[in-house]
Amino acid sequence: MTPPRPTPRFRPTSRGAVIATCLVAAVTLAGCSAETPVVDGDEPITIGTTGTVTALDPAAATDAGSFAVQSQVFPYLLSSPYGSAELEPDIAESAGFTSATQYTVVLKPDLEWANGNALTASDVVFSFDRQRTINAATTAGADGPLANLASTEALDETTVVFTLTTENDALFSRVLAGAAGAIVDEETFAADAVTPDDDIVEAEAFAGPYTLTRYDRNNMLEYRAFGGYQGLLETARTEDIAVKYYANAANLKLDVQEGNIDVAWGSLSASDVDDLRGNDAVTVVDAPGGDIRFLAFSASAQPFGTATPEPDAARALAVRAAVAELVDREQLAAQVYTGSMLPLYSQVAAGLAGATESLKGFYGDGDGGPDPDQATQLLTAAGVTMPVALTLNFSSELYGAESAAEYALIEAQLEATGAFAVTLQDTAAAQYRAEADSYPASQSGRTPQYADADTYLRPVFAEGAGAGLDPALLELIAEQATTADAGERTALIEGIQDDLAAALPTLPLLQSTQIAVTGADISGLDDTLDASLTLRYAALFRE
Repeated sequence: MTPPRPTPRFRPTSRGAVIATCLVAAVTLAGCSAETPVVDGDEPITIGTTGTVTALDPAAATDAGSFAVQSQVFPYLLSSPYGSAELEPDIAESAGFTSATQYTVVLKPDLEWANGNALTASDVVFSFDRQRTINAATTAGADGPLANLASTEALDETTVVFTLTTENDALFSRVLAGAAGAIVDEETFAADAVTPDDDIVEAEAFAGPYTLTRYDRNNMLEYRAFGGYQGLLETARTEDIAVKYYANAANLKLDVQEGNIDVAWGSLSASDVDDLRGNDAVTVVDAPGGDIRFLAFSASAQPFGTATPEPDAARALAVRAAVAELVDREQLAAQVYTGSMLPLYSQVAAGLAGATESLKGFYGDGDGGPDPDQATQLLTAAGVTMPVALTLNFSSELYGAESAAEYALIEAQLEATGAFAVTLQDTAAAQYRAEADSYPASQSGRTPQYADADTYLRPVFAEGAGAGLDPALLELIAEQATTADAGERTALIEGIQDDLAAALPTLPLLQSTQIAVTGADISGLDDTLDASLTLRYAALFRE
């Protein structure tokens, strides 16, 4: 028997809508500026990062560190303007569905690679065909971004038709703008094998905002603005960019505060960022990020779960709801992460279309704070004896050193009123990955693969977190991905978040921030730290 679900007690304003409004305002203000920054050819900007590059070839690597390079130098059919996650034509002149299963792209005329080769529809077909050939089991596999692509055909020099296996794929445009969507030069790249980094650089096989003039992987990369770039972002604001790679975040912090680099971008600790905020020589710029953290409840192993001695769906839900009533996200964000993480009140990261704050309406004081009295009432009404024994599993190795402090604080929040007796268990990453689905309640997270609500829904609930969910809700989660009308899809995503808040298979807790630290004379980061989650070097300039 399905237990009765909670109904929302409050109707909060969507934080996602607020952030989206701010992003729109930022774009409007940028468009009204008195003068547009011009290319600065006198002094390069040096960026420091803790990221790592696996490979330059888009068919060889889709990790964040590699995409950070690829997105600067390769062209894409679609991209996002500064200050937005919404997609617009990049090197395309137009793009869209011409039938339920055909997506047609028309390229801008007279496109060229930096080496002088013509960039045509043939390059586009070549790029996607080689991705499917080289990555048949991954990128083009059942769970890969190109899984729905049946074929790619060039009708003429500028027109490409993508034929899909599923109708009305609302996410295909995101694929074209993502790591699998990079267009490469067919006269440089191998059709059925990964092309070495040095061969790509030597051939100048680039047509993004920048070309690479020096490539010392994971040590130093040097970029120069590409004069033939015809994409969405227009002319790069700084001609020369250097990127220095750091193995140690402490050295990155030291160099930016001493002025040895202009921008620090990477995994600075919460304490390092907090320390830098008090340094007048630098500016900390932050915006909502894409990574989220949540507590995942096992349908079988949670208190009163299906595999426990006393399985009871109604009491299991009461326990999950009581946890939701007691968690104080603001305290977690402020005390443990000192602002480098933000409170999260829904399964979808704030800033994306359709993001809500559903949990505020169902649990707590209506404004994001806890409600201990309501937690006690829920457990009492369900006939649950207090304190409830609850084991919380987490992995400091997998989710960061601050995890121990985060879960110690959650333990204190749950135990403060006597509702729970919590046992904490920190587990090594390899064991944690293997056993996480069997833990009663476990630390979990999601790093987005694309800037869309779907990345937090289907991949999460198609696997362990979806166990025990109403099949009708799982169908809705699948349906949103093929809903062509943007308004209908947004409404569907909003409703899914309400349903997830009521069912609580997961309890969203925190959302990352994008953080960069700059010298006092560097501008442009406010333009590019946006919901697209991509740092575009072309936005940066020295005042």
